[in-house]
Amino acid sequence: MPFVAEMGERFVQILHGFLGEAAALGLPREAVAQIEQWNDTKQSFGEAEVIHHQIEKQAALNPDAVALVFDENTLSYAALNRRANQLAHMLIAAGAGPESVIGLRAERGFEMIIGLVAILKTGAAYLPLDPSLPKARLAYLVQDAALQIVVASGKAAEAMPPETTVIRSDERGDALPENNPDIAMSPDNLAYVIYTSGSTGQPKGVGVSHRAIGNRLHWMEQEFGGCPQRILHKTPFSFDVSVWELLWPLVAGHQMVIARPEGHKDPAYLAGLISEQQVSIVHFVPPMLEMFLSLADLSHGTDLQAVVCSGQALPADVAARFSKALPEVGLHNLYGPTEAAVDVTHWPVTSPCKTVPIGSPIANINMQVLGADLSQLPIGVTGDLFISGVGLARGYLNRAGLSAAAFVPNPFGAAGSRMYRTGDMGRWRADGVLEYQGRADDQVKVRGFRIELGEIEAAITARPEIRAAAVVLYADQIIAYIIGEPNPIWWPAF
Repeated sequence: MPFVAEMGERFVQILHGFLGEAAALGLPREAVAQIEQWNDTKQSFGEAEVIHHQIEKQAALNPDAVALVFDENTLSYAALNRRANQLAHMLIAAGAGPESVIGLRAERGFEMIIGLVAILKTGAAYLPLDPSLPKARLAYLVQDAALQIVVASGKAAEAMPPETTVIRSDERGDALPENNPDIAMSPDNLAYVIYTSGSTGQPKGVGVSHRAIGNRLHWMEQEFGGCPQRILHKTPFSFDVSVWELLWPLVAGHQMVIARPEGHKDPAYLAGLISEQQVSIVHFVPPMLEMFLSLADLSHGTDLQAVVCSGQALPADVAARFSKALPEVGLHNLYGPTEAAVDVTHWPVTSPCKTVPIGSPIANINMQVLGADLSQLPIGVTGDLFISGVGLARGYLNRAGLSAAAFVPNPFGAAGSRMYRTGDMGRWRADGVLEYQGRADDQVKVRGFRIELGEIEAAITARPEIRAAAVVLYADQIIAYIIGEPNPIWWPAF
């Protein structure tokens, strides 16, 4: 149906509603069918498997292949699997198992990856604890997640709250078993928990299953894989983009190139690393991409095939600068909240545009643009963005009430299915592509980090010596507390 005719029919329906008639205000059948077609994303990636079983398969198929590259050092798939197995047996003996949550506190490097894989092998979910977190923030996460065990290495193993058992990943005994642990579990078990800023004043842990993140990784391999890739891991692991940087290479048999700690803040270092290590896939939040384009020396050759952007809106002028600076490299805009398995929509930036859209739903994900009464809105009309499908998180850790409020029954899906109210606004274009239209609340993004102003308010009111007039003076310290960055003024993000 032509857009003008569809809007005319909608207008008549609204008039009927104002007149008190019983006519429903639902969309015309043609529009409903069109949205259903755009949401026809069902794909089969085979029987769902837990993440570590896929890593174990790569170790069995290609034991001598390089899995990790860090500075001048490499680690094979066989060595990674063996060392993770030894640590996993230690964790199992300490009580780790399915549905438990294990903290992981380590600087970026081999030990961090070994610790993460080992936690998954126990059946537990990993919870990243950035070593730069302020003590108060670290203590809150430990208490809120009821952490009993934390895997740590180096200096990050120090100063942990006394209620936790710290197991050092860098002190494994050679006599420990090297076989893959045989733990009964399901793809619906938790794989990871990542905390995000909370509007109620306290951060909340988002729990994501193996099935959900597995779907996201399979989609990425389908979209960007197909031949051996070298994927750069540089995102702080308390940010959910790190999940695909860490897991996609290992489940698909690619190589992970690991940036040094704090290296994600240095565009010149990153440009050199990308060139020297022949990196093919890298992620940037838009502010860091802009800085990278401005400060990095891009005159030398590069093996980059794709740059992935997410975390906040990608400005059209940054996309245009990218295309001019790196015309042979694909630029991809992705969108997704922490409450889903990293990303839920995708848009390949192929031509100049006034606004870079967030794209179309990825495999096994559905998107809806709804009104206040959860009715579907006409194509082209701005409304609330809702997500449903395989990629949804299970909910908020130990927050049943909050989970029920955010993950609501899905009237457009199978009985018992849920959809997540993102708080973002968007609209469908006539070609089935979604455009981001801002927030429905006062949430803000700082270099890709999600900041709820309610949490800042709570941090302020907890300090009676701080008066409203002094909020600006303390703003950088408050946000640093929330995201765990010690020097927020110098954030280049990731």
